[in-house]
Amino acid sequence: MQAQATPGKVDFARDIRPILEKSCHGCHGPKLQMNGLRLDSRKLALAGGQTGKVILPGQAAESPLYQRVAGLSEGPRMPMGGQPLEAAQVALIRTWIDQGAEWPEEAGAEAAAVQKHWAFVPPKRPPLPPVRYTAWPANAIDKFVLARLEKESLAPSPEADRVTLLRRLSLDLIGLPPTIEEVDAFLNDKRQNAYEKQAERLLASPHYGERWGRHWLDAARYADSDGYEKDKQRQVWFYRDWVINDLNHDLPYDRFIIEQVAGDLLPNPTQDQIVATGFLRNSMINEEGGVDPEQFRMEAMYDRMDAIGKSV
Repeated sequence: MQAQATPGKVDFARDIRPILEKSCHGCHGPKLQMNGLRLDSRKLALAGGQTGKVILPGQAAESPLYQRVAGLSEGPRMPMGGQPLEAAQVALIRTWIDQGAEWPEEAGAEAAAVQKHWAFVPPKRPPLPPVRYTAWPANAIDKFVLARLEKESLAPSPEADRVTLLRRLSLDLIGLPPTIEEVDAFLNDKRQNAYEKQAERLLASPHYGERWGRHWLDAARYADSDGYEKDKQRQVWFYRDWVINDLNHDLPYDRFIIEQVAGDLLPNPTQDQIVATGFLRNSMINEEGGVDPEQFRMEAMYDRMDAIGKSV
C-alpha cells in the first residue's frame, strides 16, 4: 500500500509511522541506533542524534530528516542502501513536520507493539471444526475436543454418571467429596438445572475459599512458622483467614491485590485492609546467631518483590 500525499492534516499513526517502521527503524530503532539516532520514540526522535536534532517542528526545509529522505543534503540519501522513498512519502514527511510534527505518545512504536500483544487483541470466535460423530458434541468446546480425538483415531470416553459428575465438581470446587446426603439430593433432583444448582451450592460453601485460597497462599509464600533453624511459630494466621474470607466473598481481583500490597495506605483503612498487608510479612525470618541485620533486611525485601512479581 502506497502512502498518498494530502494537503489536509497528516496523521502520524496512519501516514508517518508506517514509513518510519519500514524504512528507518532498521538503522534507527530499538536494536540499532546509527549515529545515536532513534526514530521509534517521540522523545528520542526529537532529541536527535550525535549530529544534533533531525526534526525541527514547523520547519521541514531545515529539518535534516526531510533533507536526507528527499536527497537534498550533502550526505547520502536515506534510507542508506535501501529503496528511496516515493515522492508521495517524502511529501507526507514534509507536510507532517511543517504541521508541527505531532506525534501522540500512544502512537509510538512501543505502544503499537503493546497493542499487538495477545492480551490486548480482541478474541475472535474461531470456526467450528468438522467432526464425523455429530451426535456426541453437546456444545462448541466438545467439537474441538472431538475433532482432535478423531484426528488421533480415538473415541470419546463414556459420559460420566451423575454420581461421578458430582464427585468431580465437589473435588474441583471445595477439595472434598460429596456426602451421601448430597449425592442422594442430586440424584433425586430432576430439574434441568440440577447441576448448575450444585455448582452454586459449592461456590457458596466456606470450603471454597479454603480450597482455592491455598493456591494464592502458596504464591504468597505463606507459612505458619518463620523458617530457618529457629523456625518459630508466627501469628500470621489472620492473614490466611483474610485470604479465605475474601475469596468466599468474591472480592474483585484489583482490590484483592491493592489491599495486600498497600491496604494500610488506603484512605481510612479498615482493620481487614490492614490485616491484608500481612502479605508483606510472609518472608522467612532468620534469628540465627551472627546474622547481619542489614543483609537479612535486603534479602527479605528482595523476597517480597520477587513474590509480588511472580504471584500477581
